[in-house]
Amino acid sequence: MGLEGSSSILNYSGKKVLVTGAGGFIASHLVERLVQLDADVRCFARYTSRGSIGHLANVPEKILAELEIVFGDLRDADAVFHAVAGVDIVFHLGALIAIPYSYVHPREVSQTNIFGTLNVLSAVQRSARATLVHTSTSEVYGTAQYVPIDEKHALQAQSPYAASKIAADKLAQSFYLSFGLPITIIRPFNTYGPRQSDRAVIPTIISQALSRREIVLGALEPTRDFTFVTDTVDGFLAAALAPAAVGQEINLGSNTEISIGDLCKLIIALLGKEDREVRVNPARLRPERSEVLRLRADNSKAKQMLDWCPRISLTDGILQTIEWVTAHPGSFTPSMYRL
Repeated sequence: MGLEGSSSILNYSGKKVLVTGAGGFIASHLVERLVQLDADVRCFARYTSRGSIGHLANVPEKILAELEIVFGDLRDADAVFHAVAGVDIVFHLGALIAIPYSYVHPREVSQTNIFGTLNVLSAVQRSARATLVHTSTSEVYGTAQYVPIDEKHALQAQSPYAASKIAADKLAQSFYLSFGLPITIIRPFNTYGPRQSDRAVIPTIISQALSRREIVLGALEPTRDFTFVTDTVDGFLAAALAPAAVGQEINLGSNTEISIGDLCKLIIALLGKEDREVRVNPARLRPERSEVLRLRADNSKAKQMLDWCPRISLTDGILQTIEWVTAHPGSFTPSMYRL
């Protein structure tokens, strides 16, 4: 996938595609791109009594009209089997992803992320036709033992969430090795951009800086590797069509890092809100040994196998995110800490 005009060489026309977790932040952008690429898209969204479709409500109406939306729960094997039936490609993004929530409800997080993934794998195996792109996370590495982090880096579960994702990754790998299922594991580092909730650090800094004199955060010292959402989506799209990627784990990251404190300073400067004060709230800190102190991706494997590298700089991506947050103030609760 080249850096310019990459969509034109991604042949999704007429392909039947399932996206799990379709109402999520990254998945909603992936769904939108798939429709633009003329794919036939089925969305698996978690059922609620409100019939919420999550961030799919933010895609253009003409995109929404093209979607087949089915509701269910990843923990329901029958629901997952019926969702997978007849599709050519499965993008498995469905998961409970909030690390603080995993401290409070580790069983629910484990059931969704581990057994939900097992249900997807089993359904793909029974379908005997689908290719699977499984979503991992940089959190599986824990604090970097060396940088940049390549795919051979040791896995370390520093939170129940990370443990659940390591287990899900290993299940996916086992189905490739045991049954020959065409599976690629994509490991995004910290993705950000429009539609992301203020559970994530960039939207929470922006929303607080726009509305309050004080910005309240957790630890400021950890570093993260941030990737804009459209770049992450490019990686997913390329992975599903790359035969060489089958059976592989592939990082999607920028090979750069920035501390949360410096990130906050950058956002404040871009907003022109230099009068804002930053305070650490102990309630927002992870348990000491659970904090991942450093993440920085080695993206050379993605460059080699997917012809992928990020195109959007951190500054440009933050500016686009600022535009989104400013235009959707009702989507954010700056005074509240979301798990």
